[in-house]
Parts: sequence; structure tokens; C-alpha cells
Amino acid sequence: LAAATVLALVGVAILPFLNPIWLGFAQGRAEATAWTGWSEVQVREVTGVLLHDLVIGPPDFAIELDGAPVFDERERAHMRDVRAVFAQVFVLAFASALLLVVAWRRSRGSRWVRRGVRVGAASVVVVVAVLGVVFGVAFDAAFEIFHQLFFPAGSYAFDPGSDRLVQLLPGRLWYESSLAFGGVLIGLALGLLAVVRPSRTRR
Repeated sequence: LAAATVLALVGVAILPFLNPIWLGFAQGRAEATAWTGWSEVQVREVTGVLLHDLVIGPPDFAIELDGAPVFDERERAHMRDVRAVFAQVFVLAFASALLLVVAWRRSRGSRWVRRGVRVGAASVVVVVAVLGVVFGVAFDAAFEIFHQLFFPAGSYAFDPGSDRLVQLLPGRLWYESSLAFGGVLIGLALGLLAVVRPSRTRR
């Protein structure tokens, strides 16, 4: 139940960042227009198609701008890998949430279910707080380790001077999005802890 709580919280916390509003805001702060040399309208257009292919599909990422392809095959292959990772995360998150709902309903919110959820939520708060410090002081190294864990070696190395994928989604975007994701995740975990805390009667 603790592990299921962690996975469910991670899945829910990702959702606010898979939308054009957040990406547009983060791209503006990361100066994606300067990196790409495109107008804001062009950046929004390409980002919208990219997000559609990532979330809805099909995941071909064959985006064109003014009749020319935006991404080469390596970039498209990496985005397909990203979509596969997201799909696995959301399947696990959905299954975990279902497990929690069934356990809660069948036990009527019994003490052992609440305890499992509390352990999972508290673990999220502690681990994310520690990782937030690590990401804050050594983001590049942490980001590299993350990619090594989830993607084939060499498939995620791109040149900001020539590769459109990292120009469209610059490093600052990932840095600030990671910190914001951690904040959302801790907020959700604290909210869940407040919901499942022992009542006076149970205490």
C-alpha cells in the first residue's frame, strides 16, 4: 500500500505539466524563442503538436514547420522512448490508485490501510525533499543519472547548438519543471497525510 501510494502520487503530480499552458510559461522563462530562432507563434505551434503526439498519439513526432521537418530521426526516437516511459508510469499509477481504492472500500478505511498510505505519503515528502536539494545544487549530474536509468545509452545526448528538441525544451525548462514537480508532489503527499491522519476516535 505504501508503494502504491507513492506511484499513484507520482502519476497525479505529472499531469499538471503535460499541458500547453505550463509548457508555454516554462518555455518563455527558458527563452525557447531565442534558442530556436522562431517566433512565439511558431514555438507554440510546434510544442502543441509535440504534446499531442506525446499524450494522445500516434507517437510519430513527424512535425513540420514551413514544410521542413523539425526533428531528425534520433530526436523522434527519443521522444518515442519518452512516451513509452510515461505510458509505463501511468499504467503503474492507475493500477496503484485502483488498488488503494479497492483496499480502502473493502476495509472501510481500516487502520492498516491508513497506515500504509501514511507511510507512502511520508516517504514521498522525505525523499522528494532530499532530491530537491540534490537537484538544486547538482541538477546536470542528477538529470544525467535519471536518463541513464530510463533511456538507452547515448539516445538522449543532443547538441543545443543544432538539435531542435533541446532548443525547443531548453535546460532551464527542465530545471524549473523538476523543482515545480517536486513541489506539487510534496503538496499532494501532505494533503493525503492530512486526509488519512488518525481521528480522535481512532487515536
